[in-house]
Amino acid sequence: MDKPAVTALLKNAGIDAELTFEILDRYNAGEFDNQPAVEMDEIPGIDGTSVIDMQDARWEMDKNAAVSRLKALGVTKPLKLLAQTEGNRAVFTRRGLTALGYLLYPKTAYGVLNGGSATSYVDEKKNSSFNEKLMELYREPFEEIAGMARGRAKGITPACIHPDGSPGPSYMELKMRGLLIRELIYREISGDNSSQGPIMFQMTSVNNDEEVAAAYREYRNSPFLKDLIEKLGTDMTRCRSGAQPMIGAYTHSDLGRPRQVFLGRDGKSPLPLPGGHGQNFAVLQDIYRELHAEGRLFAYLGNVDNLANLPYPAGVGLMALSGREAGFEFSFKTPVDIKGGILIRDTRGRLNCGDIGPAISKEQVARAENAGKPILFNCATGLFNLDYLTRELSGIIRNLPTRFSDQDKDAGRYSQAEQVTWEVIGMLEDFFIFGVDKYERFIAAKLLLESFLANGLHLEHPQFPGDPDPAKDLQTVGRKLNRGLEKLFLEEYGLRQEGKQWIPKSFEELQEEARLLGRNLGVME
Repeated sequence: MDKPAVTALLKNAGIDAELTFEILDRYNAGEFDNQPAVEMDEIPGIDGTSVIDMQDARWEMDKNAAVSRLKALGVTKPLKLLAQTEGNRAVFTRRGLTALGYLLYPKTAYGVLNGGSATSYVDEKKNSSFNEKLMELYREPFEEIAGMARGRAKGITPACIHPDGSPGPSYMELKMRGLLIRELIYREISGDNSSQGPIMFQMTSVNNDEEVAAAYREYRNSPFLKDLIEKLGTDMTRCRSGAQPMIGAYTHSDLGRPRQVFLGRDGKSPLPLPGGHGQNFAVLQDIYRELHAEGRLFAYLGNVDNLANLPYPAGVGLMALSGREAGFEFSFKTPVDIKGGILIRDTRGRLNCGDIGPAISKEQVARAENAGKPILFNCATGLFNLDYLTRELSGIIRNLPTRFSDQDKDAGRYSQAEQVTWEVIGMLEDFFIFGVDKYERFIAAKLLLESFLANGLHLEHPQFPGDPDPAKDLQTVGRKLNRGLEKLFLEEYGLRQEGKQWIPKSFEELQEEARLLGRNLGVME
């Protein structure tokens, strides 16, 4: 079939024909042949320089340089409130870094990868494979929530379950609330009421962009957002957005070169697929440049399903003082962290993120864990220095590896092309790995069962599946996740439990909590 005919089929299927053929032509020209595979040499530990345990985070620099840096950042608080001075040195402990991060809130943008649907999230087979006994225990709530979420954009599906078992607010409702509370904290501790409000941006997909936008319009009247929007004068639901296009699948590698566009079993049914979250650098490039031009210094990027992912003040503080290119959060691995990447030193001697399976086998991970070696699991959260990112965007877009993986599914045997966001780590020279507590910074749910577990559902039920090894026991992990989630609800999302429901705290309660935080950080009288 000739190219014009294939182009017509692609467009009819909602696929970006130009991008599909661009990737295909680059592949057939051999451009992707020499992309280095991510292979592990060793599992690195905390070194205090590039890999930081954020519980003990600190930054030391020349005192005069610190004063100059704060001035350049637009921070008016005196150095003595943020750092300990020893001779000509200034030492920022975690408390000072946290305070600085809050003060830099208006210069920090927050981005969400929000293009995924809830298909895998509520897939019964995938959830059962996580733990069959747990699936049976959760059968009734699973059917209810899955029925509400199936086929919808994941970010607008329920992110939590109230203690009475009813569905709570969505992922994006909570994130918007969390960002508005950060704006309130900034205003209280800085005394600056002229802030233009938090800047939020996202990558949706062409398949869900309108659905997401419609949900946000309804959120303006959400009980979790309305009061904050009115009192702060900031409408968080007006989010900057870029929609990721769909690309076509390609022929299976068994058919050799040159590859062609995959047209299904009938020869006329192309398969629309996302090209991986790594496409954000291309899809959102105009937004990144706009943010930089407006004076934003940093941009967060993270997956929608991590409820613990809000701007991390201590990380922002470290980035601001160091001037490094980026920072990435990795949490100390637990038994529920089975699909994703871990921190490795690759065969080129560089820190990198290697997926369990392709880069490092499950057996290697198990041996390291059994030997007591801490393993840092990718939280899929990046904090980028916008000076660096906007300068290097074109090169990142061009050189971020495009990986082809063969698939054998109902649609047939084909190959899928994807870019993985976090492979950008292997392209950087000067960055941080933030070693964080999972139960503070990485409460994510790739599967609905994980969400139920974090919400503490049926944790004390006599039929809850256990394990004699505490390190592998889901009940133990569930209790820790639930304590972490409740702490997030109380502190980061400004909720309180009334009866068996999580309800929003009043604006006045949040205002008083913000003032108390400022006093505890030593930046308010």
